[in-house]
Amino acid sequence: MDVLRAPESIKQSVPRPPPLTLANASMVALYTPCTLHQSILPPELACNLFYTMLDEARHWSRNKWWLFDRLVESPHRSAFYTRSAHGKDGDDEAWRKITKAWYNGRDMDPPGVFPSAMEEACKIIETVVNAEIRKRQRYPLEWGGDPSATEPGAKDVFWRANFAASNCYDGAKETVGFHSDRLTSLGPYPTIASLSLGTPRTFRLREVIPIDQIDKRAAQTYNIPLPHNSLLIMHASMQERFKHSIPPQSALDRFRPAFPPHPSLPALSFDPATCRINITFRFYRPDFHPDTIPRCKCGEMTTLRPDMKQREFRYWWTCTAGDQNEGKGCGFWKVMDVRAEGRGPFAVVTDPNNS
Repeated sequence: MDVLRAPESIKQSVPRPPPLTLANASMVALYTPCTLHQSILPPELACNLFYTMLDEARHWSRNKWWLFDRLVESPHRSAFYTRSAHGKDGDDEAWRKITKAWYNGRDMDPPGVFPSAMEEACKIIETVVNAEIRKRQRYPLEWGGDPSATEPGAKDVFWRANFAASNCYDGAKETVGFHSDRLTSLGPYPTIASLSLGTPRTFRLREVIPIDQIDKRAAQTYNIPLPHNSLLIMHASMQERFKHSIPPQSALDRFRPAFPPHPSLPALSFDPATCRINITFRFYRPDFHPDTIPRCKCGEMTTLRPDMKQREFRYWWTCTAGDQNEGKGCGFWKVMDVRAEGRGPFAVVTDPNNS
């Protein structure tokens, strides 16, 4: 009867390597499309911003959406801030639509404006981010800068933080699972500057293996310890090649701020010794204005996602109306066509190692 038995498969699963801890900036830059910058802000500003955002976090909420016929809730608090309520970036209706998309389709109150300490920090971070971008390879479809800018040095400014997503992790068990950031308002190959304040937490990255390599190697996981006042810049290709998370921890190193809270702040609702505040500064690209985003059959803004299983990095627009509609969407999707949609200008593809 052995001759009738199906032969055992000779295909062997590729063993997954153990996680690798990237303990310093050199290792982060070697293994990932990120750069790590320690003590990025003046110490007093870093503490002031930490206390300010802990106070703000009293009013933050946990994001909610439908997943597989079940309403789920984010295991941490978050909020959305814009840099200015007026002027060039102050299109209130556009920001309302961007905010709704960021909150998985939920209608929310208008976003808050950067507190003064966040604005001060943002100016420092913008300088660092643009200096790093000038050192790096540029990708097709990456933002090429504002061709109409006339201010001195404006041609060298490829990134400006006009909004931020802020997160509060209260204690060792508050987390966020593996994900890549939605690109609807960021466009392809975005740069995101992630500032960590307060108690240290581990930032975890995992490769997404392309289909043509899935039988040859397994995904590598990287752990990056992020202490107080550190900046992790997620450079172009990070959202296309990796997913990231903040995992739960069995214990925390208690944070002891070097400066006390400002007397004008009320009593804190969170314990500063066990809280992490994360501010991810982002650039809403003008060529991805909400009015230019395709609508699905549900009549809602679609979401831009990369095809992470391919290395050509195609992008498609997909319906996510089901996030707030008991999981029921229309199934719409289409490949993004940047020329037909009038996107750009795009970066000139460069490799600084050959310049």
